[in-house]
Amino acid sequence: MDTAAYNAWRITALTSLPAWALLLALGAVAGGVFLTGLGLRGEPSALRKRLLWTLRVVAALLVLGLLLEPGLELRAETRVKARIALLLDTSKSMRLPAHAGSEPASRMQEALAWVKKHEADLQSLAARFQVDVYGFDKELTPQDAGKLASLSEGPGAAKAARELAAGTSTDLLSSLSAAARAGSGGRPLAGLVLASDGADNEGLEAAGPTARQELEKLGAPVFALPIGGAAQLDLAVEHLQHDDFAFVRSPVKLRVRLSQQGFEKKTVPVTLRREGVVVAQADAKLDGKSRTAEVELQFMPDRTGKFAFTVSVPVYEGEALKDNNKKSFTLNVIRDRVRVLLVVGHPSWDVRFLRQLLKRDPNVDLISFFILRTPSDDTHSSQDELSLIPFPTNEIFSEQLRTFDLVIFQDFNHRPYHMSQYLDGIAAYVRDGGAFAMLGGEQSFSAGDYLNTAIEEILPLSLVPPGAPAVDETAAVLKLTEAGKRHPITELVPGTAQNEALWGKLPRLPGLNTAGTIKPGAQVLVQAQDGRPVLVVGEAGRGRTLSLLTDASWQWSFVAAGQELGPRAYETFWHSAIRWLVRDPALTPMRVQAERPVFEPGEPPALGVEVRGSDYGAAGGAQLVVQLTNGETGQVAPVSGGTAGESGDARVLLPPLAEGAWRATVVARRPDGTEVGVAEEAFTVAPSGPELLQPAPRPELLELIAKATGGRLIDEGTSLSGLPFRDPERVEVGQRVTRPLWDTWTVLALLAAVVGAEWVLRRRWGHA
Repeated sequence: MDTAAYNAWRITALTSLPAWALLLALGAVAGGVFLTGLGLRGEPSALRKRLLWTLRVVAALLVLGLLLEPGLELRAETRVKARIALLLDTSKSMRLPAHAGSEPASRMQEALAWVKKHEADLQSLAARFQVDVYGFDKELTPQDAGKLASLSEGPGAAKAARELAAGTSTDLLSSLSAAARAGSGGRPLAGLVLASDGADNEGLEAAGPTARQELEKLGAPVFALPIGGAAQLDLAVEHLQHDDFAFVRSPVKLRVRLSQQGFEKKTVPVTLRREGVVVAQADAKLDGKSRTAEVELQFMPDRTGKFAFTVSVPVYEGEALKDNNKKSFTLNVIRDRVRVLLVVGHPSWDVRFLRQLLKRDPNVDLISFFILRTPSDDTHSSQDELSLIPFPTNEIFSEQLRTFDLVIFQDFNHRPYHMSQYLDGIAAYVRDGGAFAMLGGEQSFSAGDYLNTAIEEILPLSLVPPGAPAVDETAAVLKLTEAGKRHPITELVPGTAQNEALWGKLPRLPGLNTAGTIKPGAQVLVQAQDGRPVLVVGEAGRGRTLSLLTDASWQWSFVAAGQELGPRAYETFWHSAIRWLVRDPALTPMRVQAERPVFEPGEPPALGVEVRGSDYGAAGGAQLVVQLTNGETGQVAPVSGGTAGESGDARVLLPPLAEGAWRATVVARRPDGTEVGVAEEAFTVAPSGPELLQPAPRPELLELIAKATGGRLIDEGTSLSGLPFRDPERVEVGQRVTRPLWDTWTVLALLAAVVGAEWVLRRRWGHA
């Protein structure tokens, strides 16, 4: 047999006997030796007694050897290196500055520079150990030490470090445990080197009993290198508590929790901004002892929509981190009830039906005023005696106007009540996003002296000049226009054909107010059989207006019920008209929605846009421009949004934005430059995970981990090759072969000779 391939040997037993049989044999042999000793007690010669005893023991050992079947095992052995795991923190907190300063290097850059500095150390360790290098956040990622060292130098070092530090969370304990289990080839673990800022996100407290047990299971010391200086001074907006939505004109409470480190007793101003405008402010009191402080902010939204807000605290000199001094969020402001101001010139059936409808609607908060007499009705009475209560003109149209969502003038002439001075304010209210409706009658439109007033400017139609008849008493049969067939106001029942047929069955109107030309951009939704407009809608600035040129719409309820059509058409019409006027999101022709409410920093936010014209038809080919408003500064930047497809839909990809709250205003224009519509959406750019909520370095946590495992903290100058790693020897056997030692004539001859010699001597000396 060729034994050159084997470098080690050992004696082994080749017997196939079970253990119990070997134990019985051992007992028998031991008993025989014991009996021999008893039989030699009368032997007078000590020399002969010693010789016979020795022969019996040798014979017993030879018998046991035959039973055990000894053999020689030849082995090919190799020495296995122990393993060292080097863990480099690659979570997003490593993107933050390593130390306080104007433009400090990031923690990741500091860690890479450390790897570069200790390249020779790592090569020296590789001669004794297998060195495994990992990047970690919540999971391990194998890394190449040489490549990491090369990232620390060159013009792109900062960018490379930022790209490497991309993990959304840090789990120190899980990462250490995974590194301890990840040994290749079952190599023993000699130790772990941990380079991290210690900003753990999984609630690790190394002093806790559970954590200590897990750390002890590593079975090797941890040598921890703290990255980044300890934050001696830091103030952060840690948490915001608010509802997902709020009601317009109702107080909103926002609870803010601040975290602080290193501050003595201090009062800190906390500011809430909506797109650059301060809407609330309060002072938080730091007592210098507690790590956190809470404060409540309160504000009242003045209009509906989705808005971007930012809560911020000042950045004080010497703070280690500046990025956590603010936090952004979006809030959807909705209506709990639509607040309607109904101003009526005199009682009528039309007034009665509309007022009862609005009072029954639980979603409407109605304020209505009836003008029963004018100053000319009784020249001997004072103004205060002409009504049950004085008409609070100034309070309503100056102080409280913007608290209403919709203003309705129903058969009302402003001039006898000296209201001309308030018409400009009503028009401004509409252009700023309010809603206005004028209903027909003997004191409406041209008959109400609105010609050449600010009210005419916001109406969707022009008024007839003096001398022209203000009312046409020709009966009107209702007919939907093409725009009316698509518009949500005039959708009384589902289905185009069914809806058009129902409008044709509604009672004809006894007459209409006359109107001039329809203004550009306005739409006639319902007209008479001879083309006279009945219902016209339009927009004025950011607000909407409606003109219903009849005071007989009540017949769509009362008379229609007598014709077995029921009052449903009247109720559906007015509910839809009010929702459209106050811009209910469900009835908005153009819509924009962020694909997600929160986008990651560096990720291009994406918006889904549906472009519909005011007639609710698809505006294919419309050019889109996005105006981005920063929620903290209010600065506006235009961005090209591309072109809508044939269906009017588009996906707009925005450039990567800075962290914070943003509002996107999408403006759609036709190729000729005319505006199709405007829609808004708000979203935030912020890290989705907990990594940057509490990113302050925690060297004390790293020290606890090191001590719990029998390691220690190291600094950037510590030699890695000089650390006291465990160096357990590990032997692996590649090949082995056995050769029996008992199966030879010499063993049997020796046994026979010993047994024979003992028998002869015992007989000669007189022993049995």
